Amino acid sequence: MGANIGTTVTNTLVSLGQVIDRDQFRRAFAAATVHDMFNFLTVLLFLPLEVITGYLFALTDAIITSLNLKTQENLKQDYLKKITNPFTKKIIELDKKLIEKIAKAKTEAERSKLEESSMIKQFCEDSKHNVTYLVNVTEGNGFRTESRTKIVDVKDIPCDFLFHGTSLSDSAVGAILLVVSIIILCICLISIVKLLHSMFKGRMAVLTRKVVNTDFPKPFGFLSGYLAIVFGAVLTFLVQSSSIFTSAVTPLVGVGVITIDRMYPLTLGSNIGTTTTSLLASFAADSSKLRYTLQIALCHLFFNISGILVWYPIPFMRKFPLKMAKSLGFVTSKYRWFSIAYIIMVFFLIPAMVFGLSLAGAYVFFGIAVPVALLIIFIIVVNILQSKRRGVLPHKLQSWEWIPIWLRSLEPYDKIIGKAYGTISCGKGEKPSSPMNSNVKGGIQNSAYQGSSSKSHELEEKDVERGSGKSNEGFADTVTDRL
Repeated sequence: MGANIGTTVTNTLVSLGQVIDRDQFRRAFAAATVHDMFNFLTVLLFLPLEVITGYLFALTDAIITSLNLKTQENLKQDYLKKITNPFTKKIIELDKKLIEKIAKAKTEAERSKLEESSMIKQFCEDSKHNVTYLVNVTEGNGFRTESRTKIVDVKDIPCDFLFHGTSLSDSAVGAILLVVSIIILCICLISIVKLLHSMFKGRMAVLTRKVVNTDFPKPFGFLSGYLAIVFGAVLTFLVQSSSIFTSAVTPLVGVGVITIDRMYPLTLGSNIGTTTTSLLASFAADSSKLRYTLQIALCHLFFNISGILVWYPIPFMRKFPLKMAKSLGFVTSKYRWFSIAYIIMVFFLIPAMVFGLSLAGAYVFFGIAVPVALLIIFIIVVNILQSKRRGVLPHKLQSWEWIPIWLRSLEPYDKIIGKAYGTISCGKGEKPSSPMNSNVKGGIQNSAYQGSSSKSHELEEKDVERGSGKSNEGFADTVTDRL
């Protein structure tokens, strides 16, 4: 479950490559975070369910018990590494078995000794050596000593990569590689966006958009989304990574080639496709561990399938992750710095706080987590009643105007950041563009963000009018209030 959430940070970072253009950034960030929203909602639903009932464990255990398990080494295939390994081995080679040795250490002294060892390989290839040894050979009533020679392989040929033989520690080498990787990632993101801009222009863009986003004719229109799920699963299986697939598709949503409504089923398919990697790897495990490796791989698969069955087939349930992602897209279109704050908060601070509370013990964890969860549920319920049945609420709760502005709007934080670092969210005198603008850029209309449904478009137009009257800036504030 944690891996499902953590892997989505990649395509969220990819969306930052389109931060300069407000409309593209709104669409790209919404497309990236729809993956986040699905995973968050699924974890919030199924983690407590698994703790209470253990249904994933019971289901996968029953499947494993009914199978005749045999290990198969030839199933361990990683197609992407066949391409990347020749390049990465010129930079660094690591002793990946060292971590396994540390985990299996039987004594504290053995573990400490292994932890002091370097993960950077010193010798990479074997050479053949003649080894002479003595054996006792029985002869008659006695025996005689005889010398024999055999050829053995000894790993004593030094490695040949960039960081071999340096005096740098593992931490220093890791820090250098991290910084270089981030720089290369940023260059790649900018290049991807510029390449897509050059490719999808004019008639080419319009044609591609029609082909990708068009539904089957009635009455089979509902099958279009399911075909997109299968398509996303197959492509993710081929590249062996959901992050790679969703990161490649996110910029396409930004430039308007794919709608966010079509991006959603593609993302769900990638969640299923990425589980095939662990399934294949589990079959290559040692026969004594095959049961456990395959069971955890099946848990990952059925967790994603369970989430899809809840959040996709029923159109009403499908709207939750989509609306949450679109709301985040609207907010980031006005407060662009919010995207960085979102990444830091969601993928670093909140997990760190939850982990810290879990270390403090169950009483501390539930003593803090339960009140916070109840407060969030209360706010969500009140927000729904404010928009649907405001009259049933007490006068005080019919709006949030009585709450200090810094608790219900990002405007005060925007002013602070603007004063400290210059205007980040909006240029001086620049008005945020309307989410409903039909401004055409490169042959793609902004309606791509809204999806192909005219009804959805009309509903969101009403949201704009209800949230701000005539001001589009007020709409972003309204979305922030609801969040």
